[in-house]
Amino acid sequence: MTTYFPEVEQITFEGRDSDNPLSFKWYEKDRLVAGTSMADHLRFAVAYWHTMKNQGADPFGEATMDRLWSDFSEPLDRARATCDAAFEFVSKLGVHYYCFHDRDLAPEGDSFAESCKNLEIMVDHAKMLQESTGIKLLWGTANLFSHPRYVHGAGTNPDYHVFAYAAAQVKQALDATKELGGENYVFWGGREGYETLLNTRLKQEQEQMAAFFRMCVEYAERIGFTGQFLIEPKPKEPTKHQYDFDSATILNFLRSHGLIDHFKLNIEANHATLAGHTFEHELAVAAAAGKLGSMDVNRGDLLLGWDTDQFPTDLYATVYAMLEVLAAGGLGSGGMNFDAKVRRGSFEPVDLFHAHIGGMDAFARGLIVASAIIEDGFLEDFKKLRYSSWDGAGAAALAGNSSLDECERFIRAHGEPEVVSGRQEYLENLINNFI
Repeated sequence: MTTYFPEVEQITFEGRDSDNPLSFKWYEKDRLVAGTSMADHLRFAVAYWHTMKNQGADPFGEATMDRLWSDFSEPLDRARATCDAAFEFVSKLGVHYYCFHDRDLAPEGDSFAESCKNLEIMVDHAKMLQESTGIKLLWGTANLFSHPRYVHGAGTNPDYHVFAYAAAQVKQALDATKELGGENYVFWGGREGYETLLNTRLKQEQEQMAAFFRMCVEYAERIGFTGQFLIEPKPKEPTKHQYDFDSATILNFLRSHGLIDHFKLNIEANHATLAGHTFEHELAVAAAAGKLGSMDVNRGDLLLGWDTDQFPTDLYATVYAMLEVLAAGGLGSGGMNFDAKVRRGSFEPVDLFHAHIGGMDAFARGLIVASAIIEDGFLEDFKKLRYSSWDGAGAAALAGNSSLDECERFIRAHGEPEVVSGRQEYLENLINNFI
């Protein structure tokens, strides 16, 4: 078998004093943090599409990436080589999981039947590699946004023919995910939104999406797929009025259509910022509903305002994210998928390792710091004191056993409330001490 990364040996932990750029400085997979190994806390996964398929092209320039596994004229030969390279990369990186879109793993054919056959062939190939390496599938998904047929959406398309095609494609992707032992299945909205109300039945499109999800739930139960269903919020990719705008929007949609019990959320950092939120806000909203399922870990460039999918290296961002994940009790069957791509100028294959090492170390260090903050207890103590009145006079209101009349009697007895400082800067300084 061809070796696609001959210059890279197995990436190992060497500690922060090592000058070897191809080593981990903070990620020590077997190190226990709060009683659990780093590997089990973080459950890192490599994104097949950005890592193996990204060629470095942008709207203003051609591809820049030097990718030996792309140098095949026949689509299936290229797909096999890409899969071989992916498993070599993931193995050398020391990650336990990968994620894919159906059309990244297998090429689209000239017909639906040919596309299905291509997927079957590549699932067999990936399954062989999984068995030989021990690498597992964190989640699969279907690409319902790239092909021109999905120009007006997939599950929300005004044409039933396109809706049915998308449903059939998801059926095949679910079969593939189950065959490969996928622990989750993700729904990427992509184009589930609209450009103008002049040609749109908004209510019907949302009802269509609900019907689409119900069919997926029914099919998963019928084939015995026990993985978790995840929906990923997407505020601006690329439609401007997305039905899956943020965590709160999706949770409301699921509750409105009786689907809340069947889905959790896959939160992406860059999508959070594009929705006008922080990553930790979106994690907290999902966790508050008991629906934090998985994460796409990356970052955006606030100067560009688009889904730039850069690797996460901001320690403050990883600390704040891990505070929410640890408070929620972890990610369960989910994980941290590096939905991130190297910059167009970082075109050598070894740059893929530098990027992932940096992201893994940033989250490992974020985990260590967040765990220390939680163990110290100062944040929880501060919140407990700040909300202490709800344990006393406010308890009846919180339990639904009060009234406006009771609130008025309380105010007449106690007068004007004393405003208390939120101490934001004080708390930020304490966080800095831990970092």
